[in-house]
Amino acid sequence: MVKEVRPLEGVEATAARVFGERLPLAERYVWHLATSGIERGLIGPREVPRLWDRHVLNCAVVSELIPEGMHVADVGSGAGLPGLCLALVRENLSLTLIEPLERRVLWLEEVVADLDLGQQVTVLRSRSEQAVSEVNCDVVTARAVSALTKLLPLTIPLLHGSGELLAVKGRSAEREIQEAAKALVKYRAEDPEVLTVGRFLPEPTTVVRVRVSS
Repeated sequence: MVKEVRPLEGVEATAARVFGERLPLAERYVWHLATSGIERGLIGPREVPRLWDRHVLNCAVVSELIPEGMHVADVGSGAGLPGLCLALVRENLSLTLIEPLERRVLWLEEVVADLDLGQQVTVLRSRSEQAVSEVNCDVVTARAVSALTKLLPLTIPLLHGSGELLAVKGRSAEREIQEAAKALVKYRAEDPEVLTVGRFLPEPTTVVRVRVSS
């Protein structure tokens, strides 16, 4: 049985550039996504050919925006996107993966154990609203969770007054910021920014960064 999924031709050099010495771990993670991740409904079968470029690399480059030594909480972690990708690409980050669904939590725990990331990654079964008393992070991340208006109350409280939200978004980023104007004021968020990271990727990643300070 294959225990890793190597990057497709044309993506190999990019994956090596992003993950460096931890590329074998990233390959192992993609193997989990392509096998048990599909079997348990975390990833759709049609996503397999684009796991590297559309998902894993797309998430890993968000690390460009995170300083060393930060505690990152990944809300609605699901298949570990972007949380596990950030852990794999950056050993100097600590991650809390927040996920309410038991089957996803069990899968995340198995993958974390298999990749020997237990000293760096904690998996927390909880809704983000209920995790506020347990999690106090520097950075909170989210991908494909909800529009910014609904995402702010799910993420900003985890910062406890200081830090930033990094929300992986698509073409709707600017519109979502406009629609979230009232929520941004409510949560005392500073002017949000639409940033592009991973410009060396075929499809760079769009991130909405929202900073808050007490």
